[in-house]
Amino acid sequence: MMIIAIDGPSGAGKSTVAKAVARELGFSCLDTGAMYRAVAWRALQDGVPFDDDEALGRLARAHDIAFAHEEGEPVPRRVSIGGIDVTDAIRTAEIDRAVSPVSAAPSVRAALVEQQQRIGRAGDYVVEGRDIGTTVFPEAPVKVFLTASAEERAHRRVRQNVDRGVGSVDYDEVLTDIRRRDDQDSSRATSPLRPADDAVRLDSTGRYIEEVIEDICSLALRARERADAAASTSTRSAAAGGSLRTEVRGASASDSSSGTAETLADLANDQEGSCR
Repeated sequence: MMIIAIDGPSGAGKSTVAKAVARELGFSCLDTGAMYRAVAWRALQDGVPFDDDEALGRLARAHDIAFAHEEGEPVPRRVSIGGIDVTDAIRTAEIDRAVSPVSAAPSVRAALVEQQQRIGRAGDYVVEGRDIGTTVFPEAPVKVFLTASAEERAHRRVRQNVDRGVGSVDYDEVLTDIRRRDDQDSSRATSPLRPADDAVRLDSTGRYIEEVIEDICSLALRARERADAAASTSTRSAAAGGSLRTEVRGASASDSSSGTAETLADLANDQEGSCR
């Protein structure tokens, strides 16, 4: 099992990069941002105030969030909450504004983090969000903090909204929303947006997305090599330990017949010498 955690601010390209990396490596992709957006959508539908932590928490616990995959496709195609497909409904300017206060609610984060951990720890996943490497999967062997300038992110979001036909296409409005969300995400009391201490920071401003994808795939391959090497070392150590125990037992039996005495330290030194 391997987790690749990709954190960063809104509009940094985390979702696009995560999906591409998952395809490249044959991993599954868990879109945590869509989960929070789905809860925000449900809260708007039910008229739940964004500052009512208890009510938001009840809502998040009461409605299961599910992803639908196509056969052999690691990237989920549809997202639903409580059985209602909200794939397109959660990609609007209204949800862009609503998701930060909803995701800042401690009870919502607790409800969704538990579900994310259960899903992610069952296989190889690329997981993107705001606090994946710091809170959700702090043990992830690959952690990336992906960012870009606010202006660059606004241009990307506008182009994305034009392509999808949903969300605002007004650059100034999108830029204002991105800056507002940056402030909210970075200053919230629960799991604020920040890079993990051991995260690799990647600034995608002015870079081709293919370069960013290649960087992350390289980090993952190196992490896999380190894990394989550690496993191999552990196996060799276990085998050497078993051989040492056999020698010790054999020496004890011969001592009783020949009177030759060897200490455990002597045998350990001999064993170490044979491994060098």
